[in-house]
Amino acid sequence: MRRVSNTIAATAEPRGNLEAVEQLVRQVGEVRPEALVVLGNLAPKGMPHAYSHLFQALASAQVPTFYVPGPEDGPIENYMREAATIETVFPYLHGVHGTFAFASGYTLFAGMGGRVSDNQQEMRNEQSQLCYPGWEVEYRLTFLNELKDYQKVFLFTTLPAHKGLQQSGSTVLAELVKSYKPRLVLVAGKEPKHEMLGTSLVVIPGNLLEGNLTLINLHKQTIETRNMFASAGEGKDR
Repeated sequence: MRRVSNTIAATAEPRGNLEAVEQLVRQVGEVRPEALVVLGNLAPKGMPHAYSHLFQALASAQVPTFYVPGPEDGPIENYMREAATIETVFPYLHGVHGTFAFASGYTLFAGMGGRVSDNQQEMRNEQSQLCYPGWEVEYRLTFLNELKDYQKVFLFTTLPAHKGLQQSGSTVLAELVKSYKPRLVLVAGKEPKHEMLGTSLVVIPGNLLEGNLTLINLHKQTIETRNMFASAGEGKDR
């Protein structure tokens, strides 16, 4: 059996495109990462059955896989129902929306999908879109206080506020990152980027529909972004 590398493979926004997901699975088969991360939006709006097809395709990679839904993955029951069903059959698939799951190497994956609002008075929404006030995210992640000894990887679909990434973001998420000091923060976004936020590496892996797949080796501290749709060998170091 081929040895598994110390690498996390990450991408975002599959939007139910099975052709792109199948290409992703082939790339994962070549790289054999320790973990695969997929950040929402996971399925096309109004197509709840797309979650089942997506999760079954991801399961075929046979790699520990962690994911969160995006703002467009409402209503939440469509995502939750299919995630609960598939994770019973394939226990190496892990939805970590407002919760956590363990990976090898004493590593914990945790996250919160949807849009996170810094307006503490904004009403949460899990129907037309997924939107959560910052206080709810803070509350949901308080379990991390009991898991201080684990190396942490955070998954978000809202960017933590960070001047270096040159995009608007959530100050609530930025404070959570500074408080819990995860080793890695993976965030949905179209253009691959990475910056340090305090002691945490923040990586936008890029959009799957653009062919982007980012490989992060936390031990060697290397980041490589590949375009899966380009010719072999045209991956680019960042």
